Amino acid sequence: MIPLNHSLPYDVLMQDVIAQECPYCRSSNVRLPLTPEEVRDMYGGARKRTIVFPCCQGTLRIIDADRDYLLANRAIR
Repeated sequence: MIPLNHSLPYDVLMQDVIAQECPYCRSSNVRLPLTPEEVRDMYGGARKRTIVFPCCQGTLRIIDADRDYLLANRAIR
């Protein structure tokens, strides 16, 4: 089970991965520099990835994913 304080909800719209809110600057609907295929590659912890939020240049290490949440290596909520 994914701990919710380490999770980032996301949606896939067309070929864009959208975070509902930036955990750093609280901007809403932030387009992440990921493709849906890259997110699927992270399912089950198979791959890890560092992403940079385009709104504020904050970085976050993503260590796992499922169909609703990205799991970070530290608390973000």
